[in-house]
Amino acid sequence: MFGYVRPAPARLSEEDKRRFGAAYCGLCRTLGERYGTAARFILNYDFAFLSILLWPEETPEIRRRGCIAHPLGGRDYFPGNQALELAADCSVILAWWQLQDALEDPGKGKTKYRAAAGVLNGAYRRARDCRPGFDRAAREQLKRLGELEAARCPTLDEPADTFARLLSGVAGEIKEPVRRRVLEQLLYHLGRWIYLIDAADDLKEDFASGSYNPLLGRFSLEKGELTGEARESLIISLDNSIRLCAAAYELWDFGLWSPVIRATVYEGLFLVGKAVLEGTFHAGSTEASRCRRNKELL
Repeated sequence: MFGYVRPAPARLSEEDKRRFGAAYCGLCRTLGERYGTAARFILNYDFAFLSILLWPEETPEIRRRGCIAHPLGGRDYFPGNQALELAADCSVILAWWQLQDALEDPGKGKTKYRAAAGVLNGAYRRARDCRPGFDRAAREQLKRLGELEAARCPTLDEPADTFARLLSGVAGEIKEPVRRRVLEQLLYHLGRWIYLIDAADDLKEDFASGSYNPLLGRFSLEKGELTGEARESLIISLDNSIRLCAAAYELWDFGLWSPVIRATVYEGLFLVGKAVLEGTFHAGSTEASRCRRNKELL
């Protein structure tokens, strides 16, 4: 995933910040416990947010231990549960298939992606055995996405829909039917927003390298920059996805996580989108750097 989905810190109480930080660090520990230290480098806010959407009704007590990124003070964390395990499994699977997609992209260098795939290979195989349904869905949707990219699809809707279907497939692991339908809708529209904001974030790089980017074809951009009507059109599309995501959120009671989810859906996504379009967003490349850049939140 990409690290775009995070709550607006100003909208959270200190307790909610602590709880979200504990979920984030809990996912990091769960990745390490299930898949080894290397897997912790794929940690990001998107799957931490996914874990709280999937959170069971019973919430364990927050614990505290030292960690590699904070060796002196330690960090609060939630011990592993079914939501953190599901988020960890799906993040490994998605990271693996994204690496395979990158290896087939003629516009990108292969060495770093090949090395990362080699490190993640064993983790992927274990995650695939745990979540064969999501693995199958991720493989199929990313294959379809690759076909659209190879054909230089000139629309936004087809590739965005493909990625949205991929993310909504996580909800297939939920047994309760009403909750599953709510999460399918929420994750679908969130996935569409993620795909489009990532395209905006990568626009200049893709323009320079000649890689596929749906915004380049849709708006016939000549300089790799969104201006005027193109920018306004994208903003309308992004905002619509957020509104539909919020509409799905209102259909379910997320309990103690409601303030964090509300702060994400109703403000956090807008803030991140604004930062991406202004060129001021920095996702961070490792768990340690993400923590340093987000002290207010964590």
